Amino acid sequence: MSLISMMEARLPPGFRFHPRDDELVLDYLCRKLSGGGGGTYGGIAMVDVDLNKCEPWELPDEACVGGREWYFFSLHDRKYATGQRTNRATRSGYWKATGKDRPISISGRRAGAGTMVGMRKTLVFHQGRAPRGSKTEWVMHEFRVEGPAVAVAGRPCSPPKEDWVLCRVFYKSRTTAARPASTDETASLSSELISLSLPHMAPAADAYLAFDHGAAPAIDGYYQQQGDAGLPVPALHHQ
Repeated sequence: MSLISMMEARLPPGFRFHPRDDELVLDYLCRKLSGGGGGTYGGIAMVDVDLNKCEPWELPDEACVGGREWYFFSLHDRKYATGQRTNRATRSGYWKATGKDRPISISGRRAGAGTMVGMRKTLVFHQGRAPRGSKTEWVMHEFRVEGPAVAVAGRPCSPPKEDWVLCRVFYKSRTTAARPASTDETASLSSELISLSLPHMAPAADAYLAFDHGAAPAIDGYYQQQGDAGLPVPALHHQ
């Protein structure tokens, strides 16, 4: 169980870990960048995950909240040493950005309300290799610090040299398992299904009524007949 889930378990009913975008940037990501407890806030700590070495269904349990969302820090892996493009490939697929990045501003009555402090990028995981990968239900919101420097707990928070981001990953579909079965499990299940013996079925001809046979004596006003297999068939009412 993650530290966040443990904290939730001690909260009154109805309270959940559901921070706003600006809270994720200011209270967690900025603290991570400024060295304020490694992203720890209020006793809650987020772990670091290397997305290039981890498939979505392999995200650590320490980052899972409520079994539906994963929160963690990740360090961008630059595709080229002198460029700004980010390598988002994993062993089996890649994260593909979708839509436009959305600005994040301080909301509510917090000091500096309306000031832009970050950006949120939405990405979808595709299995296979670009550009022919197949889209999955895994979605990631990637938060980064952007805009003028802001102060958090007395520490300035500005874009650092290290390109750390905060990620929130979730699985959109509620009817399909988030973690797919491995190839070995699938093969084993197929073998079991093939090895199952089917129940014995009578020949199709036995299912038809044979009306050319002599009728049996009437019982309580009903005539009974026998099928080809010698088994009784539904009785016909005698008019």
